[in-house]
Amino acid sequence: MTLRSAIYAGNVVHARHRPRPHKLRYRVFSMLLDLDELPLVDQTMLLFAHNRFSIFSFHDKDHGIGEKGALKDWCRTRLGEADIDVPLEELRVEMLCYPRIFGYVFNPLTVYFCRDRRENDRLVAILYEVCNTFHERHTYIIPTPQGAGGTVRHACDKEMYVSPFVPMECTYDFRIDPPEAMVRVAINERDAEGELLFASFTGKRRPLTDGALARCFLSHPLMTLKIMGAIHWEALLLWAKGNPLYRHKAAESRIASSVPAKTPQSWEA
Repeated sequence: MTLRSAIYAGNVVHARHRPRPHKLRYRVFSMLLDLDELPLVDQTMLLFAHNRFSIFSFHDKDHGIGEKGALKDWCRTRLGEADIDVPLEELRVEMLCYPRIFGYVFNPLTVYFCRDRRENDRLVAILYEVCNTFHERHTYIIPTPQGAGGTVRHACDKEMYVSPFVPMECTYDFRIDPPEAMVRVAINERDAEGELLFASFTGKRRPLTDGALARCFLSHPLMTLKIMGAIHWEALLLWAKGNPLYRHKAAESRIASSVPAKTPQSWEA
């Protein structure tokens, strides 16, 4: 059985530039899940389950509007907000995210690669679903220009509070190398004074098999719990270094989405 779904194992890197520099690097793995393959993967794999408990699992309620069985419809509706019309049967969606491990997960960023089968699986848009620890999530819906290939560059203004160490008045510059043998998701966050924070995930593709998942479990034990622990540990270090704090500004809606206005895409690194 050959799947488009896969595992990407690699590293998360963060580098804060000011006012007190701070860097971190962690080994992690993400799963690339083709939404159309989820029933097959659920039926044929021992270590992975869809919408039920397993060592590794994926639950629809963790994403989109949180309704079981509605995720692909939700993606199509979001594309419609950006005036992208792809019939549901012609839409292929791949999600890059962390899986639940023993029932627990926190995904700071989930990336949806939306493709049109009518155009040889052309990448028509990327959805950036950002979540914070206050159980809020905001999805940025950004079309991909016709004929674009290779690295994708997007930019948008920040719409939701994420970190107590980063102000709201910021812009995200995304640089994406869509999943093939490698995947790279890099974000340069900047404010009025310039570049503030760089974050990236770079991973190498592995086939999605029970054996590969077993190896990931041994090499990244309880990874999702460690991610949440690392978030709080790194926050403590940032606070100890004297970086300023910004109070949580509650989102108007716990689950929201937007089609960003065009912004200068100045980051070329």
